[in-house]
Amino acid sequence: MRAPVETDGRVSVCEKRPWALAVNCFNWQLLRLNMLEELLIHKPDDPIEFMINHLKQSNDDAPRVCVLGPPASGKTTVAMWLCKHFNAIRVSQETLLFKEALTQTEEAKALKERNQKIPNALWANLIQERLSNVDCIKQGWILEGFPENQEQAWMLQSSGIFPRHVVMLYAPDTVLIERSGGKRLDPLTQEVFHTTFNWPSDPLVQQRLVKPQDLSEQEVSKKLLEYHRKFPEIFHIYQKVLKSINADQPSVDVLSQVLAFVQSRHRSAAPFTPRILFCGPPGSGKSLQAALIAQKYDVVNICCGQLLKEAVADNTKLGELVKPYIDSGCPVPDNLVLKQLTERLSALDCLTNGWVLSGFPRDVEQAEQLQKAQINPNRVFFFNLPYESIMERLSQRRIDPVTGERYHTTFRPAPTPEIQARLRQNPKDQEENIEKHLEIYYRNVKALEDFYQDAFYVNADQDPYVVFEFIESCIIKPLPCKKIRSL
Repeated sequence: MRAPVETDGRVSVCEKRPWALAVNCFNWQLLRLNMLEELLIHKPDDPIEFMINHLKQSNDDAPRVCVLGPPASGKTTVAMWLCKHFNAIRVSQETLLFKEALTQTEEAKALKERNQKIPNALWANLIQERLSNVDCIKQGWILEGFPENQEQAWMLQSSGIFPRHVVMLYAPDTVLIERSGGKRLDPLTQEVFHTTFNWPSDPLVQQRLVKPQDLSEQEVSKKLLEYHRKFPEIFHIYQKVLKSINADQPSVDVLSQVLAFVQSRHRSAAPFTPRILFCGPPGSGKSLQAALIAQKYDVVNICCGQLLKEAVADNTKLGELVKPYIDSGCPVPDNLVLKQLTERLSALDCLTNGWVLSGFPRDVEQAEQLQKAQINPNRVFFFNLPYESIMERLSQRRIDPVTGERYHTTFRPAPTPEIQARLRQNPKDQEENIEKHLEIYYRNVKALEDFYQDAFYVNADQDPYVVFEFIESCIIKPLPCKKIRSL
């Protein structure tokens, strides 16, 4: 197979530069060796289809960067420069609303045109859909200005979106207010320019630029106050992959520091290859804690139920067998679940990075089957939560069918009577259905606890980050020493 040749008019680059051909061929050979390795590991039934899917999979070297900061700190300049440097895809509020044809783009644009706030869930859906496109997967992405708050960050995490680097720009408020005066907007493309830092070269663009209406000193001060209120929450979530960079210096120095950080690789904080198992009743917070652990330690987050749904969505052979059970709401047979789990946990990313598993096993028979399949966790956690707290968490959950936003009648009530009137409850959150699931869990949990004798027990009736800190402290502890029985 000949290596693909890059063309430059009539004469190829490789014909003009022999070294280019050598580099190109070397890269192609590496790709072929990597695919051969994957074929040997996975032994797929359809090698051609497998190789096509492999080529579509994520590029480990592709950038995944969030550029955050207060208004007028230079986020757009930094994001555009990084995209040009890495040939990555820029994703921002402007690109999502005016340059993409996503499923919910029109809905978001309509809200913006009516000067209504776009819900966090809607932003998260737009971002997830855009970042799942092939160009973002292969070339990488620079996410500008997102997440804006803690809830958006959690939604992105629960969608499997974890930036490798988070650039946090900062500058004195007086400087930012002064800078805001030079900001200009292209009403046709919604692109943002600046009279000093980012002036367009096209005279036609220059002519149609306007000063945004919300850039009075009072409005900017209000936005800065809101940013400073939300900043600590975001910082806490991303602190292990975040670097603060002073934006009040020459742009060449800012870009140099940003590039040095983005090109750095984080060392894993895990003291061993984590194989973590979370067990607990519904509503105990297993999914959130798994997402937090995966984000911090770069392990693979595997939810058993989600894994089966993905198999169905991907129309795999196993998915076809699983689909009737999922459609009817019946439990999927253990042998099918175990086959899917074994295949996923044997993948290279799980073997090298480790994993955190939730949703399986649910009883001791399933735990024994995992053990026979050589799937042995080295950290097991049981989440404990009072019955009343479970009921309060689950039975009061509501969803807005219009926006997809989630609410809770106690912890996060709907902001207006209009939204409150249209909220719906998922049937699985009805008390009788919750009680059925709890009855099954409590019937099996004692035998499961006896099986995993070295497990840790978590009080899940606390703030999520208090729970996370406890779990983390248990992860970095040495493995428990099993007592050796005397002969």
